[in-house]
Amino acid sequence: MTEADATPAAVERRTRWLANVKRRWLHRLGLVLSDIVLINAAFAIAYYIRYELEWLWAIDPAYFVPYTVFLPFALILTVLLLLFYRREGLYQLERRGSWFDEVYGIVNGTTTGIVVMVVLVFISSPSFYSRIIFFYAGALIIVLLSLSRLVRSLWLRSLHRRGIGVVRAIIVGAGEVGRAVMRTIVAHPELGYSIVGFVDDDPAKGATDIGRFKALGGLDRLSTLIQDREVDEVIITLPWQYHRKIMGIMTQCQRENVQARVVPDLFQMTVGRMTITTMAGIPLIGVKTPGTFSVQWAIKRVVDVVLSLVVLIALAPLMALIALIIKLDSPGPVLFGQERVGKGGRPFTLYKFRSMAPDADAQKELLADLNEADGPLFKIRCDPRCTRVGRWLRRFSLDELPQFYNVLRGEMSLIGPRPALASEVEKYQPWHRRRLDVAPGITGLWQVSGRSDLPFDEMALLDIYYVEQWSPGLDVKILLRTVPTVIMGDGAY
Repeated sequence: MTEADATPAAVERRTRWLANVKRRWLHRLGLVLSDIVLINAAFAIAYYIRYELEWLWAIDPAYFVPYTVFLPFALILTVLLLLFYRREGLYQLERRGSWFDEVYGIVNGTTTGIVVMVVLVFISSPSFYSRIIFFYAGALIIVLLSLSRLVRSLWLRSLHRRGIGVVRAIIVGAGEVGRAVMRTIVAHPELGYSIVGFVDDDPAKGATDIGRFKALGGLDRLSTLIQDREVDEVIITLPWQYHRKIMGIMTQCQRENVQARVVPDLFQMTVGRMTITTMAGIPLIGVKTPGTFSVQWAIKRVVDVVLSLVVLIALAPLMALIALIIKLDSPGPVLFGQERVGKGGRPFTLYKFRSMAPDADAQKELLADLNEADGPLFKIRCDPRCTRVGRWLRRFSLDELPQFYNVLRGEMSLIGPRPALASEVEKYQPWHRRRLDVAPGITGLWQVSGRSDLPFDEMALLDIYYVEQWSPGLDVKILLRTVPTVIMGDGAY
């Protein structure tokens, strides 16, 4: 189909797509130029620290070298680092990850580049050239580039909030793979996707919203939705047996000048258990080894026990003070025990510092009209059952400190899905129950992504994403994000 045959809407989408391609190219170029400037700035600062400030030890005047002598080394280091950063995928905007992922790539690329540079200098240069300058430069490069990526991440987030640079997409299929895509988009807002909704030929799925994701009917409406909703991309998540329908949708998208992407659903394998590698350009899809998970989960349990002991011992004075304040503030017990549902649906008693009146559960039915949460959850932003001290405790999550005892007992983990009430589990849809496959956590993706401000379906999507994509690295990211979330009190009520 030529542009002359295309509809005005298709031409407009083509123009918007070309503008996005140009924006991405300029973004990548700006990123490379910024890195070049910062790498050389870091090297200049490293020279100043070594030769002017003379950190660690003084330099004999006979071994003083002017900065101009190091300029060729700075140039070689810049080229090396750009190549290693490219290998780490730092300039592939289509694979953009979180800021933590970018910092990991920066550390890897910089470390490799500095080691190579030191070897080259050792082999080719006189011994009076300082080699420690490269280690200074490496540390400074990691700091400066990490800060620049943080600024860029905040800037992109600001643009995305205003609808600039986002990819408007429709998801075709609301089955397990479709929900896996939704989970990923909720967990990674930095990807820049704005999902206008999803379509599914199953009448129940095509008419039931999932959190922020709107149900838009059956597949027969796809063409109309592409035109009416200014869609840039169609993400196809249909089961593998619908091959003909998938090819038909891709042909339709080509006519509409819309990018179509297909998520493989080979033999209904769980996306989180798949591994994708290449052999001379040929993609190979496999399943992760169960033994690897067993070892990693064992390490997770050891970390849970050690950190829980440290917290309970270190914060014992604070917890004693909180207990005293609660006792003085209102009548009733200091601790509040409530039955929750743990791993595999097993019940356990969760402990918290009491933040409400002793008869709070009895008042729940009377306050049903004030419930601000959706689904099976019950939340009130200014809950009248809270005590004066309780509001302050919940604001900074201090009421949850006794849960470290639950972690020590193995009923909970430091990081995991939100611990659910039995009354909530009774109302779960079948796909919600995947969040019960692991132990609940004191914190998790649900907490660092909005806490009580999240709709229930989105909380479930995040929890299931954690279950499927769990790794020690993901736990570290969540822990690092939990600190500012707790301090700021975002979504805590």
